Order: sequence, then structure tokens, then C-alpha cells
Amino acid sequence: MSGKPSFLIDINGVLYTDDRPIDGAAETIDYLRDNRFSFRFISNATQSCRATLHKKLKRFGFDIREKELFTAPVATARYVRKTGMLRCFLITTGDVYKDFKKEGIIRTDKKPDHVVIGDAGKDFTYEGMNAAFNYILEGADLIAMEKDRYWRSPDGLALCGGAYAAALEYSTGQKAHLIGKPSGEFLRLALADMKVLPKNTIAIGDDLITDIDGAQRAGMKGFLVTSGKHKKEDVRKSVIKPDAVLDSIADLKSVINV
Repeated sequence: MSGKPSFLIDINGVLYTDDRPIDGAAETIDYLRDNRFSFRFISNATQSCRATLHKKLKRFGFDIREKELFTAPVATARYVRKTGMLRCFLITTGDVYKDFKKEGIIRTDKKPDHVVIGDAGKDFTYEGMNAAFNYILEGADLIAMEKDRYWRSPDGLALCGGAYAAALEYSTGQKAHLIGKPSGEFLRLALADMKVLPKNTIAIGDDLITDIDGAQRAGMKGFLVTSGKHKKEDVRKSVIKPDAVLDSIADLKSVINV
């Protein structure tokens, strides 16, 4: 990699964890902006709409513009809009529906064109999953906003939407169309917005599979931070080898060679 790299930066586990900002993270973002590095923030978070996530980051002291956030719900809503079939049954929680409403998507439980599943948290119910199961059997497409296995919540590790997407795949025999990380389509959208190439980009994340392997398969370098989900012990056991392992994003300045 020659010249200044660009960055795709994960959010939960990288900028904050346990609903607290990572020490030095805000200062690192300020450093990248002051020195004119290109960067975007990418997230599989599907429990909040983009505007709510932006407000949270601002509250934590991050100098981030809403348009710099590329989230799985926004990408999914835009994908659905492009299909021209706008009727969706959403298995989500919080205010994620606002990202879909903004794109003109119709939320419905009457003959939906798509079943869209994210991390619905405590709002996952047997009734909702069974309804989704039947809609898919009747012809609805299955769309997974993310397929993460688990995430680090304020209460510890917690099941993520991928487990429930896998249940619907198993029961219906239909493969879900993945929109979020590590989808190559999702990563290409973020790179295109910066007008940069994968070979000149570093992805920074806390998940070996979703962040690091996904980035490396797309032609980028992958830096793992151990402030979130995966730790150094996980790296030693994994066949996925990051290009760098950092204690946190606060250490990024020490490994940027420009």
C-alpha cells in the first residue's frame, strides 16, 4: 500500500462498547479528519435507524456526519426499493423502520414481497418467526440485513440476527440474500462513495469473520481491534489472520505509515 490509505471503520466494538466510547477513539477520528484521510463508518447494527445511531455517536463526542454512516438497514431499504416490490414484513426492533419508511417501503403483514430480518433483540417471538416462515413458503424473498452470530452487548455476548436468519433458511430451504457485512456489494458501496480502490483501503473491525475476512476477500487489508468481540486468543485459534492486531483504534496512528 503506497500513499495515504482510506479506512472503513466498524462502529460497535471499535468506537464504543458497553454503551461507552473507547478511550482515544474520538481523538483518532479527529486525527484522520485533520490529516485528510478518507473514511466511512460501516455497521451491521440493526436495532437503530441511521439518524438515531448518528445522534448516539455525537453524544459520545465523535465528529461524524450522518452521511458518513453506511448501515445495513439503509443499504437494505435501498436494495428493496430497487427491486420495485415494496411490501416488506420486517423482523426488527427499535426505530429501524424509519430507514425503510424514508425509502418508501411499505411495512405489512399482508402478502409481503420480502421478509427482512435483522437483530430484533427481545422482540423476536415465535409468532413473528412463524409468520415469516409462512410468508416465505408463499413466495416472499428472505433478506438478511446481517448474519452476525453474536455481538457484545452491555450485558455480555448476545445472539444476533444471523442465528434467526439461519433458522428461517433451514426451515424454508431458501437462502437469505445478505445485504450487510461481509457482503461484497455492501463494501463496494462504501468504497464507491469515497471513490477509492480496495487495494488502498484498510478495514478496521472487532469481528474476525464479518470484518477481517470480509475485507480481505474484497481486496482490502483488515485490522482487528481487541476492544470488542474478538480477542488475541481468538486470533491465535483462527485461520483468519488480520494484517494487524491493535488493542484499540487509539493505536491506529502508530501503525499508519505515510
